[in-house]
Amino acid sequence: MSEKAKLNHLIDMASGRVPVDLLITNCKVVDVYNQTLIEGPLAIGDGKVVAVGHVLEAKETLDAKGGIVMPGLIDGHVHIESSSLTPAQFARTILPFGTTTIIADPHEIGNVCGVKGIQYMLDASRNLPLHVKIQLPSCVPATPFESAGAVLEAEDLEPLFADEGVLGLGEVMDYPSVINHDEPMINKLLMAKRHNRVIDGHSPGVKGLALNAYVASGVMTDHECSDTEGMLARLQMGQYILLREGSTCKDLLNLLPAVTPANSRRCVFCTDDREPDDILTTGHINKSLRLAVEYGLDPMIAITMATLNGAECFRLHDKGAIAPGKDADLLIVKDLKNFEPMHVFSMGVEVARDGKMLIELPEYHCEDVLNTINIAPIKVEDFALNLTSDKARAIGVIPKSVVTKNLEIDVVRDENGQFNAKANGALNKMAVIERHHATGNMGIGILEGYGIQNGAIAVSVAHDSHNIVVVGDNDADMLAAVKDIEAIKGGFSLVQNGEVLAHLPLPIGGLMTNQTAEEVAEIIEHLIITARDKFNLSHEFHPLMTLVFMTLPVIPALKLTSNGLFDVKQFKLVDVSV
Repeated sequence: MSEKAKLNHLIDMASGRVPVDLLITNCKVVDVYNQTLIEGPLAIGDGKVVAVGHVLEAKETLDAKGGIVMPGLIDGHVHIESSSLTPAQFARTILPFGTTTIIADPHEIGNVCGVKGIQYMLDASRNLPLHVKIQLPSCVPATPFESAGAVLEAEDLEPLFADEGVLGLGEVMDYPSVINHDEPMINKLLMAKRHNRVIDGHSPGVKGLALNAYVASGVMTDHECSDTEGMLARLQMGQYILLREGSTCKDLLNLLPAVTPANSRRCVFCTDDREPDDILTTGHINKSLRLAVEYGLDPMIAITMATLNGAECFRLHDKGAIAPGKDADLLIVKDLKNFEPMHVFSMGVEVARDGKMLIELPEYHCEDVLNTINIAPIKVEDFALNLTSDKARAIGVIPKSVVTKNLEIDVVRDENGQFNAKANGALNKMAVIERHHATGNMGIGILEGYGIQNGAIAVSVAHDSHNIVVVGDNDADMLAAVKDIEAIKGGFSLVQNGEVLAHLPLPIGGLMTNQTAEEVAEIIEHLIITARDKFNLSHEFHPLMTLVFMTLPVIPALKLTSNGLFDVKQFKLVDVSV
């Protein structure tokens, strides 16, 4: 059917001249424009909303049994890879919770596989009932001080703007490069501006004239606000604020007191990073809705933040509302308190009912994102940490936070001047091993507050360059854990006395698996229980996700990369020895 024929058919349905595809009866409909509920029914045809409040002839009807019809929910910023799931499995997981559109930044696999990784995410997301809109990674690597699998410049990214799945430029984490007008970063900003695309932000702790300069560059959003002062400053400068409720970073309730009827239209919900078990047990964006209303936000304001605001922010003109001609991405809930979907529609097709998918989603296979663990030969002696003094810098773990402490601590050295974790109480040794080009680069440091005993844990998921991270109290187990990661082609591994206790293979980029969310959640739960039981780890933090963020050199205060210890506030590499 031609575009003209499609438009004529839509007009004919809307005028009542021909039957619509579906009429949802016995319902109320959320009107985000007037912030109210209106009486149904709701008519759908050709994947579009046809009419609200008019009884039209329909090929099929659905009795909503007094339910409330809402626009499909929008996640304003998410990394699919951080769920350990492929796009198809991620869609299968979140659609039953009413999320029908996500703004995804594939900088995780971009850091591993470059343009081929981004292309994989685009191709694997096509034809899914979940609308995946891609923001091109702006910071691969996140800083010049890392060793990623690729370096993406403006000229590498520009051809991708021709893909209809590409929405804009992803989170600009390297804010010093913006403020100091570093040429490669300025070229990316100008590229996005030429294409009239949205530029996502990431500026934790930036304030004053530095923030002013950052926003002046064209960055339109920020999901890193953790306090109301920073949120209000950014709102005043015209940014959209993405209130994050992830598995690790939970900022929603901290920011909610600053949301008012006046500024709420510049507020959007996002998850950033969510784990399968967290989604399956608590929901997705509907969890943010539930929390916001529970803590006093007007339900209509909350729903608008979850729908229309995100659509307007990211210029998705056909989404975010229930009105004639809009895409029929919908969910039907019993009430505006729990936000549990009874029915979920994508482009007018019911895809989930009562928490279960109604359709199968095909997997996409791509050789370009396999076999990405490429490390140089490594031996136990390579884990030696030589110190020049009895005082050392250590990364201090803060429970339930990706922020770390920059500590200077007293340490005991052995007769060779080396750090031995077993001789230093609760301190552990940590190593980051370059795994993309087999360069042999390895950064070694000290981790305080983690407390692993008699073993090692290794992961190939490590923001943002995704080199291999291993933490332990002895070098032999650390080596064995790294070797297991190599054998399973990426993932998580627990080793004690040279034996692999448990692991989760993530062969797609060393980041993802095509197993289901339920399967991944079960394995990760086993890994967590095993780590706490066998290694005497505290229940105050997640034994795996804690390590995943120990390498992120744009989050204060001290991190470890494959090139060495990195002081985020000074933005430079520093020695372990003080």
